[in-house]
Formats: sequence, structure tokens, C-alpha cells
Amino acid sequence: MAVCLCSTQLARRVREMREARAAPIVQAVDQKAAAAAARKALTSVQTLPRGVEVLDPLGLGVMDNKSLRLITDASVSSPVSREKAQGLDPNMREKVIYSSPNFDPKVFLSWVHKDTSAADLESGALTLKTDLKGRTQQKKQLVKENFDCFVSCKTTIDDIESKLRQIEEDPEGAGTAHLYSVTQKISGVANRAFEPLFERQAQAEKIRSVQGMLQRFRTLFNLPSAIRGNIRKGEYDLAVREYQKAKSIVLPSHVGILKRVLEEVEKVMQEFRGMLYKSMEDPHLDLAELENIVRLLLELEPETDPVWHYLNIQNSRIHGLFEKCTLDHEVRMEVLQNKIREKMLSDSKWRQLQQDSNKSLEVDSGIGDSFQDDQLSANIMAEEADSLRAAYIRRLTAVLIQHVPAFWRLALSVFSGKFAKAAAGNVLSDSDPSTKQNVNKTDDKGGEAKYTNHTLDEVATMVRATVSAFDTKVQSTFRDFEECNILRPFMGDTIKEIAKACHTLEGKDSSPTAVKMLRTLHFEITKLYILRLCSWMRAKTKEISKYETWVTLSTLERNKSPYAISCMPLEFRDITTSAMDRIDFMILNLRSETAKSYDISQQLQEIHESVRLAFLNSFLDFAGYLERFGGELAQSRSNKENNHTQNGYVNGTDRESAGSLDGDLHKKLLVVLSNIGYCKVELSDELYTKYRHIWSPVRDNDERNADMRDLMTSFSALEEKVLEQYTFAKSNLIRNAARNYLLDSGIHWGAAPVVKGIRDATLDLLHILVAVHAEVYSGARPLLEKAMKILVEGLVDIFLSIFHENKTKGLRLLDANGFCQLMLELEYFETILRAYFSIEAEQALRSLQENLLEKACESVAEALENPGHQRRPTRGSEDAASDDKQSVSPDDLLALAQQCSNEVLQGELERTRLNIACFMESTLQPISAPAGSKPSAYHSYQAPVTVHAPVQISSPSFRRQQTSTNSPVVSRRRR
Repeated sequence: MAVCLCSTQLARRVREMREARAAPIVQAVDQKAAAAAARKALTSVQTLPRGVEVLDPLGLGVMDNKSLRLITDASVSSPVSREKAQGLDPNMREKVIYSSPNFDPKVFLSWVHKDTSAADLESGALTLKTDLKGRTQQKKQLVKENFDCFVSCKTTIDDIESKLRQIEEDPEGAGTAHLYSVTQKISGVANRAFEPLFERQAQAEKIRSVQGMLQRFRTLFNLPSAIRGNIRKGEYDLAVREYQKAKSIVLPSHVGILKRVLEEVEKVMQEFRGMLYKSMEDPHLDLAELENIVRLLLELEPETDPVWHYLNIQNSRIHGLFEKCTLDHEVRMEVLQNKIREKMLSDSKWRQLQQDSNKSLEVDSGIGDSFQDDQLSANIMAEEADSLRAAYIRRLTAVLIQHVPAFWRLALSVFSGKFAKAAAGNVLSDSDPSTKQNVNKTDDKGGEAKYTNHTLDEVATMVRATVSAFDTKVQSTFRDFEECNILRPFMGDTIKEIAKACHTLEGKDSSPTAVKMLRTLHFEITKLYILRLCSWMRAKTKEISKYETWVTLSTLERNKSPYAISCMPLEFRDITTSAMDRIDFMILNLRSETAKSYDISQQLQEIHESVRLAFLNSFLDFAGYLERFGGELAQSRSNKENNHTQNGYVNGTDRESAGSLDGDLHKKLLVVLSNIGYCKVELSDELYTKYRHIWSPVRDNDERNADMRDLMTSFSALEEKVLEQYTFAKSNLIRNAARNYLLDSGIHWGAAPVVKGIRDATLDLLHILVAVHAEVYSGARPLLEKAMKILVEGLVDIFLSIFHENKTKGLRLLDANGFCQLMLELEYFETILRAYFSIEAEQALRSLQENLLEKACESVAEALENPGHQRRPTRGSEDAASDDKQSVSPDDLLALAQQCSNEVLQGELERTRLNIACFMESTLQPISAPAGSKPSAYHSYQAPVTVHAPVQISSPSFRRQQTSTNSPVVSRRRR
């Protein structure tokens, strides 16, 4: 009875100790503050369900049984967050629970009290020490108060043990060993009898266990097929929800099949992620679908940023479209090259057949026609190639316009927070209330949250790379355009396409850097086109200079110009106009772009100056080609004269053919002269006035006038040079005619017949001047007066030269009749050619007349001194020779010549009026001289005439023809 009482008391005390262990009672007076804090913490968890909390051994609160975190006021106010909290790993849990044998104090403090302050930890340590002392004191007090019970229980236990040992030691007693052996026998018989039943029972238990597990986790087992079905139906949100539900399930660690099911779910969702990423490559994906895909991927926690992935896809797609355009262009160009090679091979075979056929028929094959056909075929092929290049740039521009603005707008929408709500729901945690408040503020502002690690500058870099690739392809292709097709619309259309791309990107809020790069590209290819036009203008001028036809145009064709030009100046004008019109249009566009966008005034000034120099140099080049024509014609004439001088003329036919060739050369020289005059007077001023506004913004009036002065100076110098070459060529004809007139006309000047009128040799000499007058009048009328003055001056100089060369030979003697004849004819020339007599020509004529008078006086005096050697006097000279002893004075000879002139000159002018009509129209209205007038040649002889040395005397204008001058065009400073 006493043992039972002690056992009852011991059990009661043990229960009290267990309760005291579960909730230690701190009796120390210095722990009242810690106990009060613990009670304050406990009061806040009175509403928690049972089994949810675990008391903190430090007395600082209550721990959540699931997460083993210290429950604070914030977590108590949000029980939903605790429900969503994931459980600890079993190994970690064993180290945190202080009642576990694997308890680790360091892990416990780092997990449970990671946010506890040092003061609280010190207070908890003091509480723990006090609790340990209290427990030790309780154990001692328990033993002291119940010592009799412990002694009584020990005595009772020893008695029971003694009695059991006696029973075991008795062989006939019913001890535990005997009982164990009997039980074993009975168990063996039972096992043999019921073993199959037990096995089936164990199998049934396993099946029921598996069935229960399947029933319990049937949702999890059906999850892979359910997710696949949702994806197949397009219910992506439901599939993502099911996946998130599966991830939230806490599975037993020892059940491997459940892990395999989750692995299958992960595999399905990985395929789903791949499908979503693949769907981003759809070129027709709209913004709503993209937003949904991004939201789904963010909920699935992808490894990469889906928005950045989509931007990379779009950027790669644009580059891919560029490359596709390039490949298509290369294929088309390859097809064209094959076509060209086949055509060249076919043409070569055809020409070979023609040559073989012509050889068999002994017919000359047309090589020139074949060359022209080849050139035409090459131009056609070049045009086709340029057409392909223009189409290629057009396709590249279409890709840029269609995709780059959309790409940039998408980037702006992304980085302005278009998808912020979709991202924030998966990135933020419920345990961070401050972050949640920030998200709510962001939502109120319209979704400006930033959810990607990338920046808009990186997208701008992508756009720059795209535009740079476009720039490279366009510039490379633009430089491949053929020079022969520069007037075709290919280059101009390309520049328009680039300008259209600039306007499109400017109007769609595109990247400023991309727009600037396109503007730069537009300026560069426009500048390149302008420079190529300048180069083409000069090259084409050189090309047309190789094919001068020497056929003058009609008056209507040259727009009633007084210059009978060939087609070359008009071709030059067409070339210049074609190039400058396009340059003008391009510069006008650049100026308008400058007004709307960034400043390129400095670059424009460089273009203006380049265009101005190219324009002026093209005129100088053309002048140089005209100068070359004049030099070649003069050299050709000189070579022919040398050949004729060395070989002589075989017969009259050769002389006539030589004269015909000379006339052809003279006409060509006149055509060159007309072309120069036309360019100088009309073309240069017309074109410069038309296009000077191109470079006028950078040049003042003085500089513009200087440009025209330079052109006028160059063409004037060239005009003088070619005019000298022309008049020099004509002066040779005049020299021959003058020699015939003075020496080979059949008159012996020492015994000349009586003066009857103008000789035929005089008219022959005059007809040369008439022909020149008509030729220059019809070919270069503005140069008529200058050319005739030079030739008239040259005629007098030639007379002087021949006189001095032959005054001891053919002109050794000059009687009175001869003197009167020559004076009459010189007065005839002076009267007819009065309008073209310069001061120098008049002085030379006076000198010639004085020389003739001197020679006549000498001849008459010699004849009087040696009458035996005189020839038979002729009619008209009898009175002069009647008195042998009388001498003749110069005044008498002049009076005699004046008398002959008065008697004959007027009639001869009337008789030859048709021959001299071209000279007399404006110079001689009253043909007869006024009464009593007396030409200066007939003034009284005042003093002896000075005897001139036998040297050539010529006027300054004529002497310039005899000296070679440098090229006036080449001597000009080339720009």
C-alpha cells in the first residue's frame, strides 16, 4: 500500500517537472524584467492555434513550428505570409530544435535570432542561466522533500527483483525462460499455419498504403498530363497556376516517385518555356501577345530576361533581313554576270564567223561597227547591273523603315515600364512590406517600375550597329554604280530613298543617334554623287573632244548666234547643264535638310567650292581641247608646207589638191575660232549666270567677277592665239598672191606700159581678201574686223618685205609708168580697205609709197644718165622722155601718179564694184573723193627719202604672227 502511494506521488511530481520544463518558472528577483518581456511576447500569441508555436528557450518570444522563426508583431498581423512560408530542411530542423540530440547552438542563434539585438541576446542568456539554476534547485528540493518515498520505492523494487530471481532459479517453477520457450514453440506453429495469410496481409497493407498515397497525391500524379492538356488547349495561365501549386507542395523526402513526378512536371514546363521563347520569333506577334508571353515567362522564373531576349531576336531578325537582301542581290548579280559572259562569248563567235566569211569573200569587215555594238551592249549590261544595285538599296531601306522604328518604340515601351506589373508580381516578396509599398506607388504612377538589368543605352547600341551595317552596305553598293549611268535615275533614286528613311525615322520617335547616322549617310552619298557628277562632267568633256565632226550648225541650231560653231560646244553645254542641274537639285536638298536638322554648313561650303572649281575647270579643259585642235591643225599645215617645199609640185593637180587641203584646214581653224568665241561671249556667261547661285553663298561679288574675268582672260588669250594661227595661214596665201602681183604678173617695172586701169593680178590678190572676208563673216562675224585688220596690215607688210627683198632684183628698175601703176593700185587698196586700215598699216603704206617713189626717182635718173640703155619708149612716157637733158623731180612723179589716179581710179571702182561690194557697203558711200582733195601719198616731196636697209619691215600685229606663244589656257593657273 505504501509502494503504491509512493509511485503515485512520484508520477505526480514527474508530471509537475515536465510541466515546469515546458514552461520554466523563474523565481529570481533580478529576472523580473526578462519574465515580463516573455509574458508580453506570449500575450500576443494567445490566439495562435495549438501546436503552431514553440517557446523560445531564451524567453524572448515564441517560434513558429513550421519555419522555426521567431514570431514578431508584424508576422502575427499577417498569418497568410506564415502559411506560405516554406518548411526547413530536416537536417537543418534537427540542428535548430533544442530538444533534439543534434541540437547546434550556433545554428539555432543564426536562424532563430538573426534579427535579435545584442541586448536581447544578453537578456536571454541571463534568463537561460537562471532557468538552469532553477531546474537544479528544483531537483534537489524534490529529492529532499520525497526522500522517504524514494527509499520505499527502492526497497519494493529490490524485493520484487529477489522474488523473480528465485522463481527463475527454481527448475520446476514457471519462470520466464520456460514461458519464453513455450511461447516460441507456439509462435513457430502459428507462423507455419498463418504465414501465407500474413504475407497477403502485408501485401494488402502495402497496396492500401500505395492506394492511400495515390489518393492523397492524385493531383500531383495527374499534374503532368493536366499541364500538357492546358498547354494544348492554350490555357497557359491555368498551366502556370498548376505548376506553381505543385511547387508549393511539401513532399516527404523518402518518396522517390513523387520526385520523379515533379521532375516530369519540370520537363513539361521547360518545354513550355521553350515554346514561349520560340513564339517570340513570330514576325507577326503583336504587342498584347508579347505582353502575355513575357508575363507567363516571368511567372515561370526564366533563366534569362524574356524582354531582352525578344529585343535580341528582333535585332537579329533585322540583321537577318539585311543579309537576305544581300544574298538575293549577289544571286541576281551572279545571274547577270553569267548572262554577260554568255553574250560576250556569243558575240565573239558571231564576229569570228563574220570575219571568216568576209575573208572568203574578200570583203573588209567592219571593225568600227563591232566596237560600237560591243560598247552599246556593255552600256546595256551596266544599266541592268545598276538597276539591280538600286533595287538592292531600295529593299535595304524598306527593311530599315519597316523594322527599326517599331523596334525602337518597343524598347521605349519596355523601359518606360510597360510590363512592370507582370514582373513585379514575381519578383517581390510578401515578407518585405516596404518593397510592396514601393510597387503600389509605382502602379499608381502608371507602371514606371524597372524590372530588367539592361538599359536603353544598350538598345541604342543595337540600333547604332544596325544602322552602321545598313550604312556600310549602302555606301559600298553606291560606289559600285557605273559612271556611264550617272545621268540615269539610279543614284538619284537611291539618295531619295535614304532621305525618305531619314524623314520616316524622324517622324516616329526613333533613336536620335540612328537619325543622325542616317543624316550623315545621306550627306555622304549626296556629296559622293556630286563629286562623281563633277568628275563625269570633265571626263565627258574630254570624251566629246575626240570626235569633232567639223560640220557647222545652222543658224537655228545655234540659236541665231553669229558664231558658226560645230556641235561640240552645244554638246559641252548639254553635258554641263545635265551635271549642274542635278548638282543644283542635290545641294538644294542638302540646304533644306540643314535648315531642319543639324548644321552642315562647313561641309556645304566645301561642296560649293568643289562644284565651283569643277565648273570652271571644265571650261578650262574645253578651252584646252580647242587649243589642242588649233595646234594640231597648225602643225598639220606646217608639215604639209614642209613636204611641198622639199618635194615640190609634180604638176598642177598636186598644187590644186594642196590648195584644197589648205582651204579645209583654214575652215577647221575658223570652226575652232568660232567655238572659242561662242564659249567666251555666250556660253560661259550664260552658264555661269545660271549656276552661280550654287556657290554664291560663300563668295562675294568681287570673287564672282574674278571668276568671270579668269574665264574671259583664258578664252581671250586662246582666241588671240588661234586667230593668229588662222591669219598666219591666210597670210601665206596673201604672200604668194602678192609675189605674183609684184613679180610674176608679166610686167617689167623698168619699162612698164601706160596705165590703163587695175590689173587682173590686183583683183586676184583682192579676191583672197574677199574670200577671207566672206569666210570670217559667215563663220565668226564678231571677229571679222579684227581678222581683216590683221590681214590688211599683213598685206602692207608683205608688200614692204617683197619690195626690200627684190629691190635689187625684180624691182631694181621702176619707171614712171610702173610707179603710177603701183601708186594707183595701192590707192585702190587703200580706198577699198579703208575700214580695216590701222594706224600701223597706214604708216607701213606711207613707208611703202615713199620707197616706191625713191626707187622711181633713182630709176628715172639712171635712165636719163644712160639713154643708150633705155628701152623703146612706150606710149604715155614720150613726154617724160622728150627732153633727155631734163631731170624728173619726185613732185613731178607724184603729180603724174595723182593725174593717173584722178583719171582711172573712179572708173575702176565702178567697174569692180561687184568684186569689192563686201568692203564698200559701210566704208564708201560717196565713192568719188571730194574735189581738191589729195591723198597724203601725193603731198609735195619735201626732202629726200631716207634709204631703208634691206631688211624685212612689218607692223607689230603682223610680227606677232611670226613668233610662237605659250598656251593661254595652260599658262592659266589650273584650279
